[in-house]
Amino acid sequence: MAIWNLGSINIDHVYHLDSLPRPGETLAARAYAQGLGGKGANQSIAAAQAGAVTHHLGAVGMGDPWVTDRLVAAGVDVSGIARLPDAATGHAVILLDRDAENAIVIHPGANRALDEGTLVRSLSAMAPSDTLLIQNETNGQVVAAQAAQARGARVVYSAAPFDLPAVRAVLPHVTILAMNAGEAEQLFAGVPGDLPVQGLLITRGSAGAEYRDLATGQVHHQPAFRVVPVDTTAAGDTFAGYFAAGLDGGADIPAALRLASAAAALKVTRAGAGDAIPTRAEVEAFLAAQPA
Repeated sequence: MAIWNLGSINIDHVYHLDSLPRPGETLAARAYAQGLGGKGANQSIAAAQAGAVTHHLGAVGMGDPWVTDRLVAAGVDVSGIARLPDAATGHAVILLDRDAENAIVIHPGANRALDEGTLVRSLSAMAPSDTLLIQNETNGQVVAAQAAQARGARVVYSAAPFDLPAVRAVLPHVTILAMNAGEAEQLFAGVPGDLPVQGLLITRGSAGAEYRDLATGQVHHQPAFRVVPVDTTAAGDTFAGYFAAGLDGGADIPAALRLASAAAALKVTRAGAGDAIPTRAEVEAFLAAQPA
């Protein structure tokens, strides 16, 4: 069993502010930090930290070797990451206020310059027991999902950043659709009727998460763990990576939800994105201190 993640890799530029700027307003940052991010990199780190064999498929520019070094340090296989001479590594400008809310602007760079033929060839080693993670910060989602589906693998799709045409194109090849509550509202407004997926995972922040088995109609609810948030960046990515890793390791849905919720709760108590995702040992210790 293994997780293959077609996902973005970004360099995060994080600016700490008292409040998020209003239109036309200029504010001075209290602090600045640079780190590893991107929904894909965050999910790969989360899955690897959770204990899953994790292969990342993506691209970076020719510079910034520390980016892949940090993925390797987290336990991620980076042999599927291309180094492109004509594209910059993707980056994000993250504004973070005192209440841990954020606003983010992304430049995709190399993330949108992937060769789709190379992606399909990379996935030729995928087994039916494996899982493909995809989201909307790269190109190539449809061909990758089709290749994984053809091999009988599970496809988990984080429909973020939300883009209705992209969602419609990839949905027929998806096993589990993951999104937050706001994205779910947009989906239901734009795709009426039954969804062609087996499961629907919706995260609701402090209200917890739910998983809807669309085949049986069963719904599983997971309350959020109570923590003091410092930075909500990458919380959803941490949840997705840990949830996929839980399923990959043989956990049932309730156990995977509990594991993912604990990991996301720990993440929001720390500043940063990929560099702040907790290890499995840290998550297990956190869970051991929680009521059953």
